[in-house]
Amino acid sequence: MLRERVLPVATVVFAILAIWCVFVVVLNRQFVEDQARRAGQEITFGEVVSQSYTLERPVLPSPHQVAAELWSTTIEKKVTSKRSLVYHAWITLSSTLLGFAIGSGFGIILAIAIVHNRTMERSMMPWIIASQTIPIIAIAPMLIVVLNAIGITGLLPKALISTYLSFFPVAVGMVSGLRSPDALQLDLMRTYNANDRQILWKLRLPSAMPYLFTSLKIAIAISLVGAIIAELPTGAVAGLGARLLSGSYYGQTVQIWSALFMAAILASILVAIVGLAQTAVLKRMGVKP
Repeated sequence: MLRERVLPVATVVFAILAIWCVFVVVLNRQFVEDQARRAGQEITFGEVVSQSYTLERPVLPSPHQVAAELWSTTIEKKVTSKRSLVYHAWITLSSTLLGFAIGSGFGIILAIAIVHNRTMERSMMPWIIASQTIPIIAIAPMLIVVLNAIGITGLLPKALISTYLSFFPVAVGMVSGLRSPDALQLDLMRTYNANDRQILWKLRLPSAMPYLFTSLKIAIAISLVGAIIAELPTGAVAGLGARLLSGSYYGQTVQIWSALFMAAILASILVAIVGLAQTAVLKRMGVKP
């Protein structure tokens, strides 16, 4: 079982690393050759490969450069230092979790309202779907500027961008989950003279749990994306978005890639935590894995 899970993942990771290593040379080669030409030096292909992996500001950093930067900014730096990726990750995580909590709660409430009210479904569902067609990169600056103008600053404006992105998958997933009980189950509940509230708590919500946790995994990951995007137009000095922005300003591609990897690691941890909660809840409900 372990071999079946680990081997496919390890194969994909190895393939990605191999392709990455090839493109390090392909993308950095021209810069290395230009440097040698300006210095009036002849350079062999072996030297091109070697220097491509050690450039201070490469077009594409090598895996070991990104790994070294991650180690330096997570292990060797104090977590309170503004050069620590742990510090910046915590800033982004704070707005991510707040936005995720607001968006998930709003999505669940909205789904319950839609399932129990036909008018709500016809009036809200088209707007819910249409809201996701607007590019978030266009909404984020406008929302943050408007909120700043009325005195709302700090964590909440960034969290609202995460809320905007995370409520949609939760709302849509919960609508599907709440409607998953078949007609026979609903007829049986009505035979027992159950009202709408009892049907919701005894039948619809338990049936919706697998749908909910699947949606939450998507929502928590996309909340992180929203938090990072929200940091970009504000000129933030802290957060993973700020690290990406400062890296692009000063041509520090290694810094950019290390921040991207930190975001990916953080997203994986958050999704894994939701997965553990899913396993615990479904096990408690008696669902076999």
